[in-house]
Amino acid sequence: MSTPKIALVTGANKGLGFETARQLGKQGIHVIIAARDPANAAAATLALQSDGIAAEALTLDVTSASSIAAGVKSVTDKHGHLDILINNAGVMHDAEGKKPSEQTLDAWRKTFDTNVFGLVAVTNAFLPLIKKSSAGRIVNLSSILGSNTLHQQKDSGIYDYKIPAYNVSKSAVNAWTVHLAHELKDTAIKVNAAHPGHVQTDMGGASAPMAIPDGAKTSVALATLAADGPTGGYFHLDQALPW
Repeated sequence: MSTPKIALVTGANKGLGFETARQLGKQGIHVIIAARDPANAAAATLALQSDGIAAEALTLDVTSASSIAAGVKSVTDKHGHLDILINNAGVMHDAEGKKPSEQTLDAWRKTFDTNVFGLVAVTNAFLPLIKKSSAGRIVNLSSILGSNTLHQQKDSGIYDYKIPAYNVSKSAVNAWTVHLAHELKDTAIKVNAAHPGHVQTDMGGASAPMAIPDGAKTSVALATLAADGPTGGYFHLDQALPW
């Protein structure tokens, strides 16, 4: 009997993170539900377990070095390796209606602390465990709003959709994805960036065109790529996006 794959999803207590974990769990993957609040992580884990999914809770604040270190120790002690890391946790602190030059430095710092520095810190900390997997997969949640190409095209759907700190943080996530994928290009590990779509989450809003189950599909697909799948890419569903 084969041992189930182990997946860790950050920000997995609700929305896209929870649904991503649910879909992975339905494929027989053991999911670790990582969230800042232990009660929220526990509640989400119980909900998945009641649906027949093998899940466990992990308290993890991606902006805290001590929390990340404790998370790595927990996964090391329980599993000894990690097959899938989905960097789903993200925030948006931009002041609505403010121009790029009017956003506060505090908004920029808070956004990058979670969306970029937290993502990099978590990935680096768990990378030794991922290297112990026979086929590690790292999925970085990005956004089409991180595409510099589309932001410069006047006929693009996002041309006027400027959320400065958030958008630029996702551009940085894309760049990090390319660099890490290059570092790991001679290994079995694949690193990709995922645009889930405009999804009906707390951040996306109730009027967004995509339901949460559809929004999770890109991350799930990239997390379960075959050995001949891509690495260092930027995708929505099966479509490569322009950087």
